Amino acid sequence: MKNLAINQLRCLIENETDMITNMANISAYINDLLDDINWVGFYLYKDNMLVLGPFQGHVACNRIKPGQGVCGTSAKERKTIIVDDVHLFKGHIACDSQSQSEIVIPLIKNNQLLGVLDIDSPIKKRFTDKDQKLLEDLVSMFITYL
Repeated sequence: MKNLAINQLRCLIENETDMITNMANISAYINDLLDDINWVGFYLYKDNMLVLGPFQGHVACNRIKPGQGVCGTSAKERKTIIVDDVHLFKGHIACDSQSQSEIVIPLIKNNQLLGVLDIDSPIKKRFTDKDQKLLEDLVSMFITYL
C-alpha cells in the first residue's frame, strides 16, 4: 500500500507548482486514503504562528501559537507527534469535540519550518507507527516538489 500511495501522490503533485493547490489535493487524498479520521489538513507557519491552510473536515482553529496544542508542539519540537488520547495531552486545543487521537507531522525544508500536517480521529489510539512512516513519506514527497 505504501508504494502505491507514494506513487499516487506523486501523480497528483509532480506537475503542479502551487503549494496551496497541492495541499488541497493532499488533504483530500489522505482523507480518502485513511479510515477512521475526521479531520486532515495543513497549518502554514507565517509570522511566528500556525495559520489554517487547506483541509478536509469540520471547521478548525484559525491560528495556533508554536508550543500550543499538538500542532504547536510538533512545530516547536520539529518532530512527528502521535497522541493516543488527546484529552490526556496537556494544552490540547479542542477544535472538534469528536476528536480522540491525533498525529501531526512537521513540514521542514532546508531546515525551515513551513507548517504542519494535522490528522484527527474520533477513535482513541487510531495512529500507528506504520501510519507515521507512511505519512512522513507522503510529507517528504510533498516537500520534494516544493
